[in-house]
Amino acid sequence: THRIELCDNPLEGGTTPSFGTLKMVREKLTIPVFPILRPRGGHFVFTQSEMAIMEHDIKLCNQMGFEGVVIGLLNADATIDYENTARLVDLAYPMDVTFHRAFDRTPEPFAALEAIIKTGCTRILSSGQVPDVKNGSALVAQLIKAADHRIIIMPGSGIKAASIAKLAAETGATEFHSSASYWEKETTTSPDSMQEQLEQKRLNQDEVRNMITALESYFHEM
Repeated sequence: THRIELCDNPLEGGTTPSFGTLKMVREKLTIPVFPILRPRGGHFVFTQSEMAIMEHDIKLCNQMGFEGVVIGLLNADATIDYENTARLVDLAYPMDVTFHRAFDRTPEPFAALEAIIKTGCTRILSSGQVPDVKNGSALVAQLIKAADHRIIIMPGSGIKAASIAKLAAETGATEFHSSASYWEKETTTSPDSMQEQLEQKRLNQDEVRNMITALESYFHEM
């Protein structure tokens, strides 16, 4: 099943989309959509006020009929914020809840795995605690083995069509996350400059198709 992780501000790692964005996406798309719930960029230790914002956002996403949400909460020592995560998971029901790559900041990934399983999250997004998952595939494979079908481990970060089948073989993963994007420079006009070069992240639709084809071929041959 294909789905979209929806976020604003991708350069900050993703923040909660606006109400207008959520409403339009819900009206236009039939594919499952998982909005990210993160009120700001930066670290993943949230104040009580920020927790209240996420609680309201979860209720809104549930009312709007989204299939899932994406969250990630840590304590000051980078361990999993179990109490607050479990509360958000309870509020999200019956939506699926993915714990995002805040997981990769934790000092003890296998202890973090067990904590997240107990919260009721349905999957964890991880690059194997390194920037590019191709260098973290060994840890991802170990996490999948330790999870033992109790939660989905979904590798992400740096996944390309050319390497996705190899990653599947190395890890045993069955779900994968990719931005499938590239950087494009745009020429725009502004009051300060007639030609200002802006870099925009664009969806590479051919890359998406190629990844799907590569995975379908890999799993068909198994």
